[in-house]
Amino acid sequence: MAIIKLSAIERRRLSAFITCLVVAIFAWLFTTLSNPYTYTVKQAINFKNAPLKRAFHSLQSDTIEAIVQGTGWQMLFSKMNEQKPVSIDLRTLDTKNFIVLNAQLKQINLKKEPNHQIIGFNPDTLFFDFSNRTVKKVPVQLVSTIKYQRQFAQSDNVNIRPAYVTISGPAEVLAKIKSWKTDSVKLNDVNESFNSHVNLQAVKEGNLEIVPKRVIVNIPIDEFTEKTIEVPVKLVNNHNYYDVKIFPQKVKVTFTTSLTDYPDANEDDFEAVADLDKWRLSGYSTLPVQLLRIPSYSKIVKIEPENIDFIVKK
Repeated sequence: MAIIKLSAIERRRLSAFITCLVVAIFAWLFTTLSNPYTYTVKQAINFKNAPLKRAFHSLQSDTIEAIVQGTGWQMLFSKMNEQKPVSIDLRTLDTKNFIVLNAQLKQINLKKEPNHQIIGFNPDTLFFDFSNRTVKKVPVQLVSTIKYQRQFAQSDNVNIRPAYVTISGPAEVLAKIKSWKTDSVKLNDVNESFNSHVNLQAVKEGNLEIVPKRVIVNIPIDEFTEKTIEVPVKLVNNHNYYDVKIFPQKVKVTFTTSLTDYPDANEDDFEAVADLDKWRLSGYSTLPVQLLRIPSYSKIVKIEPENIDFIVKK
């Protein structure tokens, strides 16, 4: 392959030509993108001022095509950046079953830049299906992911205020709703109780209303330690009323408990049983100890002994 050798003067001329070409391209591009254009952008819609006496269901998608007038730069960046939702006023639905979007253009464009105005929509008209509005109360369901510091954990029931929220909308939609979730509460390396306002998940259907939109959540968190107490063992399923002696009559239960509950934890919080059917039906020579009741948020570390001896006098 032949290699073209250029003199110093030719290299300078070539460099100047390439520089002028690049500058010309950028100047053309800048001028072209500065010109006004009409283009289409897909935008999500938000409903506001929903009618109080009528429940509604939109008969079209929750996105519309907005016909926008702006510069080429704005057209370019509109494809790259997420567009803010368009707010549609539903006040006239008290007497109609449709909304003409072009009638709200002036109101919508007040929030737009003067050189970036919406000049039309596709579709231009939104239609709605109506049904009777009903009201229902449902419990709030906390959504949470919590990672605790070592030896710390939840120590009592979560308290949510208010525990119930009121939702209103079509009866057939409300019948499927059994609870309403909060936004996710994510906590890491936790060593103290959580108490804060938490937003409820947003309504996805435009024909639903929820009150209130946030609640106060309290999650009791405490440090846990081990404690050992003696618990009496109760014999169960002695159907034939045998005279049965068990050894030992108490077992040592080691469990975790919060520091707050540590002083009050005692044998009354537990119920330990031994099932005589294990011997009568399965021929067990010793009876395993089972705990039917333990304190809330406690964990059993060990039971000593796990099996007890017994003597049956017939």
